[in-house]
Amino acid sequence: MNLTSARLVLVEVSWYDIPDIHRLHSLPEVDEYNTIGIPESEDDTRDVIRPWIEDQKNERRSKYLWKILKNCSGEFIGIAGMSMSSDKFISGEIFYKLLPSHWGNGYATETAITLIKAGFESFHLHRIEAGVATENIRSVRVLEKAAMTREGRRRKILPIRGEWRDNYHYAILEDDPRDY
Repeated sequence: MNLTSARLVLVEVSWYDIPDIHRLHSLPEVDEYNTIGIPESEDDTRDVIRPWIEDQKNERRSKYLWKILKNCSGEFIGIAGMSMSSDKFISGEIFYKLLPSHWGNGYATETAITLIKAGFESFHLHRIEAGVATENIRSVRVLEKAAMTREGRRRKILPIRGEWRDNYHYAILEDDPRDY
């Protein structure tokens, strides 16, 4: 399942995308608020994305991972994902990571909006959530621009480089107002 927006195309990842994903995950700027840490090798990256790729075979999917490409050039600029609940709550959780050279251009907001629209229109979700480290001001702004509501703060829930960090919890409901 591919998703498109005005400037981006999100294409489901494959094993061929490991070098690009490894390069993304290896950047200290990207790792600053990441709980997985910097992978030591492409094999480590393969292990991280394995569940996402293997889920593509399932009839009833619970995980989607896309590479983010500029639609004008096909250039890889990051990844985005959505995990679905497997229960009566009909919810999903989104995330995104971009190469730092593409920060500040609105691509993260465009990606978040694309994921939210797909969540409601294609996956028929009731609720879409996202978590963000409280210090990650850039992502806080992205989620708020995407019309998500901060619902609370989870204390010391993120294990980042041996230290426990707080997390803001954001969500948007299918009937919440949004201008997209």
